Amino acid sequence: MDLQSVRWFLAVAEHGHVTNAASELRVSQPGLSRAIARLERELDAPLFDRVGRGVALSRYGRVFAEHARRLVAEEEAARRALAQAADPEHGEVSLAFLHTQGPSFVPGLIRRYRSDHPGVTFRLSQDRSERVAAMVLDGRADLAITSPRPAGPALAWRPLVTERLQLAVPTDHRLASRTRARARVRDVLDEPFVAFQEGTGLRAVTEELFGTCGARPRIAFEGEETSTVRGLVAAGLGVAIVAPPPAGEEIPGVRHLTLADPGGVRTIGLVWAPERTRPPVVEGFRAFVLERGRELERGGGLDGAAN
Repeated sequence: MDLQSVRWFLAVAEHGHVTNAASELRVSQPGLSRAIARLERELDAPLFDRVGRGVALSRYGRVFAEHARRLVAEEEAARRALAQAADPEHGEVSLAFLHTQGPSFVPGLIRRYRSDHPGVTFRLSQDRSERVAAMVLDGRADLAITSPRPAGPALAWRPLVTERLQLAVPTDHRLASRTRARARVRDVLDEPFVAFQEGTGLRAVTEELFGTCGARPRIAFEGEETSTVRGLVAAGLGVAIVAPPPAGEEIPGVRHLTLADPGGVRTIGLVWAPERTRPPVVEGFRAFVLERGRELERGGGLDGAAN
């Protein structure tokens, strides 16, 4: 079975007509018909049924079409990887990251990198920490920026920056008037809590902080994105532990208090699969991010992107 025949099969399936597919592919109709017949002989199954003047996928054809699309996608991915290897300045980096890193940290990194490498493009995915790690593990993402460190030896992880978390309270909350803008988890042990969904890094940190106080959070609402969690806090439906907002950004209805608890921090790191071959374009961005992490450790900042 050759991939050209597989592509031709998919074209016929899309058009539902051999003549129209042959016209698009710029091949003769008899040649296309013979190619489909050879493919059916190789698979020992009829792939199309006659429907009037056209054709439709048979029950066997529908099964094969799912696998055929994956075969073609794998070939395209291989060609893309080879093209990147030949021209690392014009490739694509697939980057997964946490929802909480969308407002500033990741855009800051990409902006800095593209200023010197304008031909590099990015395919971005946002999700919770466990899903972000899974994307790298199964090859859907080249790299990920996440917290906490993924479990197991299959993924490499390098810390980039450690940030102190904050307690988000409504502006009319009893703690909102504190001049030092600091709080501890024990200050809100008995209050309704707006938590991130299970499987997120901030949910794990929240439960650990409450556990240190010998308590469990009284979860009233759950959210997946920071904007949703803060919106519920602004509505007076509870308090929440969140990542700090971008520098200078005011969230209407919410007051942020720095958590003074020793465990009230999270470390954000870069994740990759060490056993997988990385195209030069991916390796270039990986090296750049790691160097920016060293700058942050030295206090060099990232144009506000460390928030």
